[in-house]
Amino acid sequence: MELVMDRLSKQFQNKIAVDRVSLRLAPGVTGLLGANGAGKTTLMRLICGILKPTAGSVAFDGQDVGTEEYRAALGYLPQDFGYYPDFSGLDFLLYMSALKGLDRRQARRRSLQLLDTVGLSDVYRRKVKTYSGGMRQRLGIAQALLNDPKLLILDEPTSGLDPRERVRFRELIARLGKDSVVLLSTHIVSDVEHIADRVLIMKAGQIVHDGAWDRHEDLERFYLAQFGEEEDHG
Repeated sequence: MELVMDRLSKQFQNKIAVDRVSLRLAPGVTGLLGANGAGKTTLMRLICGILKPTAGSVAFDGQDVGTEEYRAALGYLPQDFGYYPDFSGLDFLLYMSALKGLDRRQARRRSLQLLDTVGLSDVYRRKVKTYSGGMRQRLGIAQALLNDPKLLILDEPTSGLDPRERVRFRELIARLGKDSVVLLSTHIVSDVEHIADRVLIMKAGQIVHDGAWDRHEDLERFYLAQFGEEEDHG
């Protein structure tokens, strides 16, 4: 089981957002760090098949990104996920389950299980529009896990979560990484530091660091020492 990117590139008019990225990701949690505008979200959208690459390819377990088999293995939490405000939390997950092809009995069982996992079992009948930002983010995490994905792509998943919720999330992702390929993008370095054994740092569309770091070394200090605090906008 492996996610393979081969010379993956994406250009928007005069800007190269992703520049010839080649990576192989095996099961485990890989953290993706970088300033705003570095290309992280574009890379994740390419991996999820939302954007078509200008050049290069993406495959998971031998299946091209455009195939049904690839999509069946994929779970994705975008930075801003869409939801229906008048749906209850459970109704939203049941709707997303139908889109992912789960049968009704399986969908209800899986939805209730995940609502409990993300700490929403006591509010699953409430409308999503009444949820706090952190609660909506937890619902987004649940929908990404509905099809028990073997490839999980998470873009800023802890945004809006309080410190206790972030700890719960880290524990969940660490468990998932034992059997799945997990790519986690975040600006919160401590999230990556606690759960990822492999760290990618992206700058100007390229991977400028790929590897583990010494657990005795502070990752945030390492990141700032290598690349500073500047941001690549555009």
